[in-house]
Amino acid sequence: MRNTLSLICIFAVLGAFAQDKRIDFEEYDLDNGLHVILHQDNSTPIVNVSVLYHVGSKNEPEGRTGFAHFFEHLMFEGSPNIPRGEFFKIIESAGGQLNANTSNDRTFYFETLPSHQLELGLYMESERMLHATIDSTGVATQKEVVKEEKRLRVDNQPYGSILHETFSRVFEGTAYEWTPIGSFEDIDAATNQDFKDFFETFYVPNNATLSIAGDIDIDQTKKLVEKYFGEIKKGTKDIPRPVVKMKKLGDVQAEVFDNIQLPAVIQAYQMAEQGSDDYYAMQMLTTLLSGGQSSRFQKELVDNQQLAVAAGSFPFALEDAGVFISFGILNMGNTPEDLQAAMDKEIEKAKNEPIDDKEFQKLRNQIENSFVSSNSSVRGIAESLANYHVYFGDANLINSEIDRYMAVTKEDLQRVAKKYLDPTNRVQLVYLPKSSQQKPEDEKLEDQ
Repeated sequence: MRNTLSLICIFAVLGAFAQDKRIDFEEYDLDNGLHVILHQDNSTPIVNVSVLYHVGSKNEPEGRTGFAHFFEHLMFEGSPNIPRGEFFKIIESAGGQLNANTSNDRTFYFETLPSHQLELGLYMESERMLHATIDSTGVATQKEVVKEEKRLRVDNQPYGSILHETFSRVFEGTAYEWTPIGSFEDIDAATNQDFKDFFETFYVPNNATLSIAGDIDIDQTKKLVEKYFGEIKKGTKDIPRPVVKMKKLGDVQAEVFDNIQLPAVIQAYQMAEQGSDDYYAMQMLTTLLSGGQSSRFQKELVDNQQLAVAAGSFPFALEDAGVFISFGILNMGNTPEDLQAAMDKEIEKAKNEPIDDKEFQKLRNQIENSFVSSNSSVRGIAESLANYHVYFGDANLINSEIDRYMAVTKEDLQRVAKKYLDPTNRVQLVYLPKSSQQKPEDEKLEDQ
């Protein structure tokens, strides 16, 4: 009882925090089109400098898959004023941390620094935007880095190809068909001029959002932003914005042979794009099915029936579309068909059986906790502000998006489950060990 009361108290505090802790910010545009968002929080001597470029794998031209992710790496090569290989050393020697990530829709860079090093972070990002080094040496170096990353995270990682195998079928014929890692062949075939053209198209101030959060003075920061970014010229090339139009999938089934020991079942459904009303309900539905040890997939598939050693679901809500993926990794002594049937049964329950008040309140608490946690650091705030501006055109959603989640009803959960989790409109993959794959010579013996 004591633990339960403690948990309730924690959620109550978080709920009050979410309602009372408003995140104030200022935003404006430079003459070159760079959008700037500033959030001042002087409670700790830390500042986060981030730049979001509105370019991801979706924007890559045919035959140039993997370019956005490749540039995530290439733009750490330096500039005429930052020697090759020194980008990380400079930030880390100043007591900072830095990294970057690429998705289907964006590329995001950040530095978290002691607040007195704000100017250093602005300088480094302006150098990257103004004249990142793109030459044969850097390209060759980063080709090997990206190839090794793909080997590590995809090719040699058990179940590492799930997103590739899923997206290529769910989004076939659209700009979401490939994942950000792309293909070795496209990167190897590209010339230095191809890379320069890509840079000049997308990594320009009018395709970027500079978001700064932390221990800053707003007026002083505006002067520094103008100093380091004001003279960077606006891009002159048209920025491609592919339109993704989905088509009904039907019932797509396939086997994938991988370097694994335990088979797995993957079910992928088309879903709504991020920011739509249905998106918020689908996020909560995900929490119902796989949010923690008390979730339905965990309790039923793993604990009670012991059909799976792990099971869950996660939604990929992209800018123009989405995919809802459920998965289960088979426990020994069971068949993929058994696990598939059990997963389908839990989905049908979500469609047809109303959720009770207690479970629904738990969902709301989990969502609220996650929302508050995502904006509990200056890095999280800077990233959220940039995301909300770029994707929704409203940075103030950082203060109000939780209301959209709280507006979701129990009936909405059933409605979206029925609307999107349709077995006649999904991709179902069964992952099997390569050792079970029938070899061509075995097929010949069977035919004789």
